[in-house]
Order: sequence, then structure tokens, then C-alpha cells
Amino acid sequence: MIERTFVMVKPDGVGRRLIGEVIGRYEAEGLKLVGIKMQIVSLDLAEKHYAEHRDKSFYDGLIAFITSGPSVQMVWEGEGAIDAVRTLNGATDPQKADTGTIRADFGQTVQQNIVHASDAPKTAEREIALYFQPSELWDYSQPDAAWLQE
Repeated sequence: MIERTFVMVKPDGVGRRLIGEVIGRYEAEGLKLVGIKMQIVSLDLAEKHYAEHRDKSFYDGLIAFITSGPSVQMVWEGEGAIDAVRTLNGATDPQKADTGTIRADFGQTVQQNIVHASDAPKTAEREIALYFQPSELWDYSQPDAAWLQE
């Protein structure tokens, strides 16, 4: 099923010049970039994004980190995009991530693990709406689309 998912290259990924590396891995998987922007996430937006973690011990550190510098927000589209992105990213803890995943290759800690990605369709819908207006998402065809779909 064709679906959309939200991905953020976190401040550590931006600061370490890994934006292109991350984008390249998703493109190599056959996913289509349909929205992209760069910003320093505001405190208000960070609190909305991570609202489900508000009562957890790591919440304050998470908010401080995600608002500490520029990050890149993206929407990717493709067959099974949510699972495809999460597989490419690897486990949240880089020490437990499979070899060859983004987090295993570049992540340093559970917090500084380069990328955030939606974990389910409802989460993707909510996160995309937090960062993008519908007019900022693009529907377009790619020359290889027929080859990538069965």
C-alpha cells in the first residue's frame, strides 16, 4: 500500500552534515520525497510533537535537544513507506541497531541518533500535519515509478 511517513533529521544529523546521506538512503530504497523544509523547532512545536512523552524522565532533555539547532523535516511516500523508513533507520539505540542502518552507522546515543520517523499510520498523519500544510506536499510522477511498483 502506498503511504506517507514523516521523517526528521535531528540537530545532530544536520550538525554532522548527514542530511544528504539520509536522503540518499531513502531515495535508494525507492521512496519519493514529497515535502521538505528546514527549521529550528520552536518550544511550542516540540511540546506538541513529543506530547506523549510529557511525563517521562527523558522529556526535558528531549525537548532541549530537538530545539537546540536546525533540523530537516520531510515527508516520504512509497509502498510500505513507514516500515521501509523504520528499517532503514534501525533501532532507536544505535548500539542495538542492525549493521548498515542509519543509526548503527552514525548514531551516538539514544537521543543523538540522527533521525526521527513516524512509527504508525496515525502517528505519521499527526506528525505530517504538525509540520506541513497540504499545499507544501507534492504529488508528482517519477520516470521509474512503474518499475518500482508491482
